[in-house]
Amino acid sequence: MDRAGALRAALAARGGPRLPTVEWPESLVSTSDGLKALARGGAPEWSTVLADAQTGGRGREGRTWVSPPGGLYLSVLLRPRFAKVGLLPLAAGVAVAEAAAELGVVTELKWPNDVLASGRKLAGILAEAASGPAGVEWVVLGLGVNVALEASAVPPEIAGAVTSLAAEGVGPRPISEVAVAVLARLGVCYDALRSDPGAILSAWRSRAAPWWGGLVDVRTADGPLQGRLRDVDEEGALVIELEGGERRRLLSGDVDRVRPV
Repeated sequence: MDRAGALRAALAARGGPRLPTVEWPESLVSTSDGLKALARGGAPEWSTVLADAQTGGRGREGRTWVSPPGGLYLSVLLRPRFAKVGLLPLAAGVAVAEAAAELGVVTELKWPNDVLASGRKLAGILAEAASGPAGVEWVVLGLGVNVALEASAVPPEIAGAVTSLAAEGVGPRPISEVAVAVLARLGVCYDALRSDPGAILSAWRSRAAPWWGGLVDVRTADGPLQGRLRDVDEEGALVIELEGGERRRLLSGDVDRVRPV
């Protein structure tokens, strides 16, 4: 059995989602770019693309996601038929956090798409959607998890900001095992978004970095903001309170905690 077939079989044994298509080459420019091409061609939900390495992996806002061998680089196609599509990145964060917990790693979630361990980035999520007259037609959900990265493969400017499962004490694990854990938990969280989106929001809040009420800097497309972190609302937007008491709802941006001097 090839590794795509083995992935399907292991996921089925856990009662996870059925993957109608699995592509897993050694290297791609981007798993999400490859899957978007399939999505435009009508590929069914849960079609999945993985790669051992990416030469042009992306994070949010066009940032590079360093993708050498030793990481899980996975994109999955979803065709949501529910209202709370904005919660998908949060649901994916919960799924990755739960998969990491299975392996013994305690994590925290940083809005909107980072999974942290020991205060450093363990995983990232990128959701890219296409819409039509009826609303969202499909979402390509890209997930990158640092499994066992070699220190020499990480650019020095970010070396202190990233971690991996191996660095957090997890023994050697096949990438396929991590992929199965993530996809199985993602299937559960995706089903919950249909029936009880509030449960996903509660699960995300319970794992969120404990910055509530603290001062944060937020970089947005319209410029920087500073305020106190108050909540994540029912649509997945961040709510901060500016000086003077005005509350601002943010759909995207980068958040950093302001540490006391």
